[in-house]
Parts: sequence; C-alpha cells; structure tokens
Amino acid sequence: MTLQELKYLVALADHGHFGRAAAACFITPSTLSTQIKKLEDFLGVILFDRSLKHVALTPIGREILPIARHVVAQAEDIRKRCKQAHGPVIQTLRLGAIPTLAPYYLPHALNLVHGQCPNLRLLLREELTSQILENLSTGKLDAGLLATPVTDEQLQVVSLFQESFYVALPAGHRLGARNTLTVLDILNENLLLLDEGHCLRDQLLEICGQHSSEREEVRATSLETLRQMVCMGIGITLLPALAVPDQSGARYNSLEIRPFTKPGPGRTISLVWRRRAPTSEIFNQLAAILQANVPQGVEVI
Repeated sequence: MTLQELKYLVALADHGHFGRAAAACFITPSTLSTQIKKLEDFLGVILFDRSLKHVALTPIGREILPIARHVVAQAEDIRKRCKQAHGPVIQTLRLGAIPTLAPYYLPHALNLVHGQCPNLRLLLREELTSQILENLSTGKLDAGLLATPVTDEQLQVVSLFQESFYVALPAGHRLGARNTLTVLDILNENLLLLDEGHCLRDQLLEICGQHSSEREEVRATSLETLRQMVCMGIGITLLPALAVPDQSGARYNSLEIRPFTKPGPGRTISLVWRRRAPTSEIFNQLAAILQANVPQGVEVI
C-alpha cells in the first residue's frame, strides 16, 4: 500500500467517476483503475462499487476513506515542513471565507497581508461554513474566516472581532421613526432570511425565534439580494455591520438602517485552522495582524 494509492482512493471517492478522478490526478483512467485494483488486492476488500452509473464507495470503503484522507493530509504537512526548512520562501495559504463576510472584509484583510507579510500569498475561496470545515478537515483549505463558535476540537480558533447586527427596513417603514430597536420590535415583522446552509440564517433564527421561518416566502442566496428585497418593501432583514454602508441610522438607497439598543445581537468572526498544521506560526502571525487592525464599524474583542 502506497501513499499514491491512497491519494487515488480519495480522488475517486471525491469525483465518483474514473475519468474525472484520473484527470484530477493527471493520469489515464486505465492507470487509475489499475492502481485502485492493486490497492484492493493488497487489502483484500472491494473499496468501490463499479456497477453503478457513478462509482460509489462500499461500506468498508466509506470506513477507510476518512483514515486515508488523514494520512494524505499528514504527508502533505511533512512536505510543507521540509519546504519551510530551506528558508523564507513565498508561502501560499488557501483561505476560505463565508459569503456574508468575504466581500466586505477580504479587501481589508488582503491589504493588511500584502503590506505586512510580503512573502505570504493567499488563495481565497468563498464557501459556506459547513464546506469550510469539511475542506479544513481534508486539507483542501489551510484556514477559514467564519462566525464562531465551532465545536471541532481539531481546530484552533482565534477570535478577531465582534460584529453587531443592524435592522434594514424599507424606506418609510413605521419602525424607522425610532433611533434604536429591540428584538421584540421586529418579532412580528416579515423577516427575510438567507437560504439553508448559511450560518447567518441560523443565527438570525436563534435571535428572532424559529417561528420566523414558518412564514417566509423568499429565501435569498446573498446579502445583496436580501437588501434589494427590503428596498422593494417585501420585508425586513438583519445585516452584519460590515455589510451596512451607513451605520449612523441614515437612509441608504431606499433603506432605513437602525441599530439595536445596546447590548444588541451580533456575531464573533474568527480565524480557524487545524491544530496540527505545520504552518501554525504563520496563522498565529496572521491572526495577530488582523486583530490589531480591525475594520471600522466592528468591536475589538
């Protein structure tokens, strides 16, 4: 059993198709099939059911897969540690960020990184929280920017800042006559939410109660879509501070923005990475830079 065979196992499991998996591994489908068969012969088990339209793992294959992923990730960590031993080089880190944060925070974060860590290159991916956590566990991502808490004990979590929520109202809404609002003020309003899978949706339901989802007619895939629906008078929504262009309570493009009476609801934004990652020193340095240079409109933790 070789490390390369385990990489082929993971690739075929991820793609579910010999052709696509082979292309991802830069080999031919016949070579991939031969190597998988060789691994199965060595282990004495069938790892993949080839009788289906899409290749699928057998029960023993599903049991082995997470172990294979861990071995492959550990081998990659060894390679990175040895590469770093040769001295300062351009370090590339794959960073995931949740969609309700990425467009509003990443430009700020990138400017900081480029200015203070010229040897650090970030490859950015915008993904939902569940995808970021999955890709961290498999080594597809090195770190993530997301709303915490998270419960995975394999992850190191460093809180960066606290981001308050603001109420977005249609222009002329009766609640716009108030300078600040409470959660009780909005409980009977038509609260517009993001689609399933967005952590912000779950946070708002926790704040306003699960009954808010029982009457929703529209689910949006982005904060900008929610903003436009509020402008049309369909309902109200809550926006995180960095997505609010004017936090003073002024009108913005047919919106009335109102803060909550303090202490109001909000979320904690954190940098997370695998505890055993070989680049932990870099992540700690990155977290320190981001903590020391939080954007306007958020609170230092």
